[in-house]
Amino acid sequence: MENKFNCLICSEELEYFDESKEMDCYFCKKKFSANASCKSGHYVCDSCHSLGAFEIIREYCLKSNSINPMEMALDLMKHPSVKMHGPEHHYLVPAVLVTAYLNSIGDRTNLEKLLNEGEKRAKNVLGGFCGFYGACGAAVGTGIYISLILGASPLSEEKWGLSNLITAKALEKIASFGGPRCCKRDTFLALETAVDFTKEKLNVQLKKKENLKCNYSKINDQCLKDRCKFHKE
Repeated sequence: MENKFNCLICSEELEYFDESKEMDCYFCKKKFSANASCKSGHYVCDSCHSLGAFEIIREYCLKSNSINPMEMALDLMKHPSVKMHGPEHHYLVPAVLVTAYLNSIGDRTNLEKLLNEGEKRAKNVLGGFCGFYGACGAAVGTGIYISLILGASPLSEEKWGLSNLITAKALEKIASFGGPRCCKRDTFLALETAVDFTKEKLNVQLKKKENLKCNYSKINDQCLKDRCKFHKE
């Protein structure tokens, strides 16, 4: 969540060691000699602590072996650069989906290339796209995902259709909850749609996080509360 104190991951108080310990960074997974962590053992290196949203999304995905895009998204949302709302979610969606897909099929050869291209495309989806253009950026992110993994272009046939179809399905699901926008809700809905779509159309099984409950209601003035399926009482 935003405005975290102490641990970036769980907000617990930090503990300082008399002697440095070797620890893995929560985000980049690299090993560091560290002199502090929270009581739960979370450690974030100085580099990841200071990275911007697009950078931390890319770096995290490059190190992740997960096939659960929703859990990956929840992890990334803990980083302070990923705000309550913002266009970084337009990249977060295709990034975690591409990563989970390539991990699932066991071929990460083009991961960095696809993440870089996905970032370029996502940056063309402006903030406020949902209300001003009638196309939520999280849903567009699912279309970017399918386009990237299938190599679709404006001249493609079936691949073109699938890229547009997943966006349409994600938009329909997001629209069914009505407004105002919530980048967390819309991201979760887009990812749920993409996991189902990937299994149905590509026969690749990604994992879902069942019974996901959102922890961001208190910092979202426009939260739908009990009208949102992810609302936590």
